[in-house]
Amino acid sequence: MNQIGIAEIKEHGLTQSEYKLICEILGREPNVTELGIFSVMWSEHCSYKSSKKWLKILPSNSPRVIYGPGENAGAVDIGDGQAVIFKMESHNHPSYLEPYQGAATGVGGILRDIFTMGARPIANLNSLRFGAPEHHKTRHLVAGVVAGIGGYGNCVGVPTVGGECEFDASYNENILVNAMTVGIANKENIFCSTAKGVGNSVIYVGSKTGRDGIHGATMASAEFSDDSGSKRPTVQVGDPFTEKLLIEACLELMDRRLLVAIQDMGAAGLTSSSFEMASKGGLGVEIELEKVPQREKGMTPYEIMLSESQERMLMIVEPDSESQARKIFEKWELNFAVIGKLTDTGHLILKNNGELIANLPIDPLASASPEYDRPWEPTTPQPIIPRDDAEFLRDPLEVLELLLRLPNLSSKRWVWEQYDHMIMTETVVPPGGDAAIVRIPDTQKGLALTADCTPRYVHADPEEGGRQAVAEAWRNLTAVGSEPLAITDNLNFGNPEKPRAMGQFVGAIKGIADACDLLDFPVVSGNVSLYNETNGKPILPTPTIGGVGLLSDFRKHVTIAFKEEEENIVIVGETLGHLGASLLIKEIKGSFVGPPPPVDLVNEKKNGDFVRKEIIEGNVTACHDISDGGLLVSIAEMAIAANIGAKISPPSNFLAQAWAFGEDQARYVVTTKNVEGLLYRASKAGIVACCIGITSGEAISVSNFGERKVAKLKKLNESWLPSFMNG
Repeated sequence: MNQIGIAEIKEHGLTQSEYKLICEILGREPNVTELGIFSVMWSEHCSYKSSKKWLKILPSNSPRVIYGPGENAGAVDIGDGQAVIFKMESHNHPSYLEPYQGAATGVGGILRDIFTMGARPIANLNSLRFGAPEHHKTRHLVAGVVAGIGGYGNCVGVPTVGGECEFDASYNENILVNAMTVGIANKENIFCSTAKGVGNSVIYVGSKTGRDGIHGATMASAEFSDDSGSKRPTVQVGDPFTEKLLIEACLELMDRRLLVAIQDMGAAGLTSSSFEMASKGGLGVEIELEKVPQREKGMTPYEIMLSESQERMLMIVEPDSESQARKIFEKWELNFAVIGKLTDTGHLILKNNGELIANLPIDPLASASPEYDRPWEPTTPQPIIPRDDAEFLRDPLEVLELLLRLPNLSSKRWVWEQYDHMIMTETVVPPGGDAAIVRIPDTQKGLALTADCTPRYVHADPEEGGRQAVAEAWRNLTAVGSEPLAITDNLNFGNPEKPRAMGQFVGAIKGIADACDLLDFPVVSGNVSLYNETNGKPILPTPTIGGVGLLSDFRKHVTIAFKEEEENIVIVGETLGHLGASLLIKEIKGSFVGPPPPVDLVNEKKNGDFVRKEIIEGNVTACHDISDGGLLVSIAEMAIAANIGAKISPPSNFLAQAWAFGEDQARYVVTTKNVEGLLYRASKAGIVACCIGITSGEAISVSNFGERKVAKLKKLNESWLPSFMNG
């Protein structure tokens, strides 16, 4: 190793065996620029070397799926010549280092994945996980991340309509910022990233290249440690106003059919986009680096290729279309530069002012990059939780007050009121319910959108937790009356080189695959984020699921809010009182203990299909899936949303705490004006359903336990987060 030293190999995140393989592939030692290119392309973030073996088992096909995993985003047919394009990605490590810019550029990056396919973005969502509220960095990180998401999304003009925000000590030094974008495209005008046509021009458009974000992909593929602050220069800086111009320029170019292929310069920047596009097309590419627009003087080839400056795209255009394409980007005052051409060599050739900088084979850095079968071990099953604790005898209304003001059940209004969720004027159901709904412009169709996960379940039993994450997304979409179409996922886990963490990943993937298969809910896009550990302490395994559903008529939706008084309240689904891994157990025992609730996918589908049909036919006036906190929490949330009370009568043969706060799956709370008809149809369909009360008055009352004013519960629920952020 006379050119590259052991320390330099390690600094680039490569192992000695990987470096040896590089030398074998090249037949020589790489130079520094080539080493940098290998390091980012073989990073976990870009190559998925630890996960792609298992990702292959995820179902990704259905009659509606146009493009599944492998493209910039997934595409699903929604009829009338239209497609919905969507994806979720993580920006975890950057958001911890620099919360505002990390979160902002996470939004910018996922937006580009969507309009790269030819879709106009119509909605953003996010899934956020922060450390314990008492941790000294949490308040600062929450403020910065929320401001970054709002700052970018609001300025670029795309509404942020849904998501989730939770707290747990496992995220103290490694927060999660998962961003999702949804767009609408003409089904016949979807663009892919496969390079085609030897001799076609390679075009760089958008912002100039700077030194920000260099080795961001490598940083995202390693554990954090006490010196993580030194990695701050790897965080990119976003410009939403340039992004808005880029959206309009790209969509205009696509409308005029001037493109052959296009890809966002995301992680690893110019390197990943050029390699991935050429590899998909089985071609080579030559790039002249001096032609790359640069905003800083004296940039080296290494810096140009590894920069992750934002708001940049790489396009393939036929030479005859160059002048027309250039005019469009000049009109939008964006950089447009012909930086190279496609070849038939299967190699990337980099030159700088005529000097050969790199000569690398394409496929070994892209489609044929390393694939590892990491050793893994299953998670030890949790013991059943006994119910003889004196705490289980407490007044359920007292417990309800306690749960509603917990950080993870408290209202997140403080968060989403900082997002513009009404811009574009198509938002039908705003944040705060089971799923947001946006109208598809110029139609009566609507899209239901959700992002969800229950990490404590995955930690207790990865396979069951994976099933539940998908099932809950499916329920969220069903609860507003939509037909669930497909999902995107963001798989956030610890260090895959540790068998326990790898076992959590494998188990979750198996559970997700089971649920997607039985619910006919394919995975069409996603992201894997591994090495979410700091000083050897992993996060809770968090496979976030983003779901999209379709309403043929958005006006037939329902929300979680009680509609009016004197309506019957019905539970759809069987209540057994499962308390393992529940929020109630956490409050009683001080930790998430016990097995998670089992997920019966047959019942999930049967119950959900029944509820959806009742909603569409107008028999249900409000609906809420039962999840975190159980039945009584769901009823309280419905009452709070409407400022209408409820009179509840629990069955006499149940332990009150288990009935009220158990987290059994496949359940919904619905309200109806015709309870006899609904119960008859449920019985005929083999559905367990029972009437438990009526909407009434200004308080929630539970037989034999008294009542609590809805206004008081609302204040408890909505006050925690503002109070926390105010110090």
